[in-house]
Amino acid sequence: MKFYLSLPLLFCLVFGLQAQNETNWHLMDAEQDGICGTSVYKAHKSLLKNKQAKKTVIVAVLDSGIDIEHEDLKGKIWVNEDEIAGNGIDDDKNGYIDDVNGWNFLGNPNGGMVLGDNLEFVRMMAKLEQKSNRSSEEEAQLKSLRKKYNADYSSAKEEFEGFQQISELYTKVNGVLSQYFGKEDYTKAEVENINSTDDNIALVKEVWLEMNDQGLTAAMIEEGQNYFKSSLEFHLNKEFNSREIIGDDYSNLKEIGYGNNQVNAPDSDHGTHVAGIIGAIRGNNLGVDGQADNVLIMPVRLVPNGDEHDKDVANGIRYAADNGADIINMSFGKSYSPNPELVLEAIKYAGEKGVLMVHGAGNDAENNDLHENYPRDAMKGSPSLPYWLDVGASDEIKGEKLLGSFSNYGRETVDIFAPGVQINSTVPDNNYAKFDGTSMASPVVAGVAALVWSYYPDLSVSELKDILLKSSESYAKLKVYRPSEGKGKKTKFKKLCLSGGIVNAYRALLLAEKRSK
Repeated sequence: MKFYLSLPLLFCLVFGLQAQNETNWHLMDAEQDGICGTSVYKAHKSLLKNKQAKKTVIVAVLDSGIDIEHEDLKGKIWVNEDEIAGNGIDDDKNGYIDDVNGWNFLGNPNGGMVLGDNLEFVRMMAKLEQKSNRSSEEEAQLKSLRKKYNADYSSAKEEFEGFQQISELYTKVNGVLSQYFGKEDYTKAEVENINSTDDNIALVKEVWLEMNDQGLTAAMIEEGQNYFKSSLEFHLNKEFNSREIIGDDYSNLKEIGYGNNQVNAPDSDHGTHVAGIIGAIRGNNLGVDGQADNVLIMPVRLVPNGDEHDKDVANGIRYAADNGADIINMSFGKSYSPNPELVLEAIKYAGEKGVLMVHGAGNDAENNDLHENYPRDAMKGSPSLPYWLDVGASDEIKGEKLLGSFSNYGRETVDIFAPGVQINSTVPDNNYAKFDGTSMASPVVAGVAALVWSYYPDLSVSELKDILLKSSESYAKLKVYRPSEGKGKKTKFKKLCLSGGIVNAYRALLLAEKRSK
């Protein structure tokens, strides 16, 4: 999962400095609430008030893992009823031993698991460097990859050292003020009221107030240090080989069964957040509300702190499809893929079994029509598949800033937008947090799809996709800033995605009812 950002954007995306007022704003309605949400609340209160769902929809979450014990996900985790827990036998003969709640492709039978990993272009570069007889084409590719690597490594090293300096300064400044006040805790007002003839105290006051105005905290600085430390230790470390931990034969792309059944992991924040957006228990006065009531989450762990492997992605898709998933959510992506055909085969395999696949478009503020973003449903020049949706991220207020400033877009490659800015959802240990990203927009769409399918299960996968696109809240003629241009030239919304709109549960249910008749 690529998440490689400059410091200002890192602060905004990871630490949520631009907080929305409403806990569940993404479920609200543009007309009733003045908020460009998905109208899920409106749909439940009116269209579904006295209506019974006809099916429980299974949504596979291919991600970093899920805290399946979370208070707001109780009863919402898929159970493999054909598997007997803990007996060490593959009871259902699906190739995976004791997969009672899903599977972890980043583990080994002894309970070990991968947390950090390289970026894909680093793995490709390392493989080319080890090859003795390179073709002229491979030499050119290696030269390009090395250029990117050197630039990225220098940048990460500089950012890490910058955070170290900020950390030292932050510690020193707060140490001086603690000594001055004679206590550890003090307010901004107290600092502002410092009136000292000591030049050092005056300077410390000025620096502390500047840090405070920027929203800097000890936790934020530590997170920043850890992020760029991970970049140097894992993302850009060409010597690191995660497959030694897993123990599979990575050259055998058809291999299955490796990994373990530990679907929760120390780094499950992202996957747990995604799961809550889709199916957190509604109306229980805890944390957040999910999109759909009649839904089960199937955890499939294959996304490390780094780039996912094509082999794992392909196996994860096939695992979900073979074990009954109706929808697969994929909130991850990368710019390089050594085996895109392997993943595309798995996508087509799942699609032919009637599975809807929903994918986050990416957080690089790029045009996916021009830039590679994997996984994808078709190679350039090929038509989009009828069971694949690529999703961009939108914000809450209608206007020129409706699109998330980080979101990828594309008239041909991005199908629809959905709320993805400061989305509140579940994180491990019964906690909740607000995250930004197309990683959040994708499960919003997956959740709306699950809601519609639970009431109209006779819809084919292609019909469901068509309904979601045609029922989107249209902002086609609205002029918005393209994410890559900030406050530059405005563009009509319809030029940034296929549907020209934001997913809308209320409208989708109305259209599904009409189609069903």
